[in-house]
Amino acid sequence: MTSKSPPLTPELHAYLVAHGSPPDEIMRDLAEETIAVLPDEATMQVAPEQAAFLTFLTRLLGVRQAVEVGTFTGLSALAIARGLPDEGRLTCFDISAEYTGIARRYWARAGVADRIDLRIGPAADGLRELPQERYLDFAFIDADKTGYPIYWDELVPRMRPGAVIAVDNTLRGGRVIAPQNADDRAIAAFNDDVLADVRVDAVMLPLADGVTLARVR
Repeated sequence: MTSKSPPLTPELHAYLVAHGSPPDEIMRDLAEETIAVLPDEATMQVAPEQAAFLTFLTRLLGVRQAVEVGTFTGLSALAIARGLPDEGRLTCFDISAEYTGIARRYWARAGVADRIDLRIGPAADGLRELPQERYLDFAFIDADKTGYPIYWDELVPRMRPGAVIAVDNTLRGGRVIAPQNADDRAIAAFNDDVLADVRVDAVMLPLADGVTLARVR
């Protein structure tokens, strides 16, 4: 028995991806186009094991109403939408029509475009326009790091009891221990706030760049 996760070498990462619902042709094509067209921004795309996890989690929770903050070229939204039933809905917030233009093509190709409501504009404003009642089953936050507390505060009151919020990049490549820039400091502070939030039960997973799961009480 080991007390911590083993170092994730390239070989072990490939093994992990291959043994956890590896990406199909559509997801591979989307990932490859993102890297080719947006090489400097491609690291904003979720890892393949994260995509598999998001689909699995969405199905496991029986999600019908979901929100995503930060869509980029659409891989995470595609993964979530695939976990929804036909009548399920995912509302996505992003500020880039260019990036999400790529996303729309792949959502259509995957046959899930009718499940996704993409809203272009500041996510904070868009979240405030959502219904006030507790109706959301799942939310995924993966946008500008300094905005996480705002998105969190808008989402938690809208999550039904037992719903889950997943938050990406909560390890910041390990730099949360010794923050080096504004984004690192923002996430380190956010992690502390989540830990102290009595409205949720939270766990941090060493998945990709760190994923926090919070179950709303």
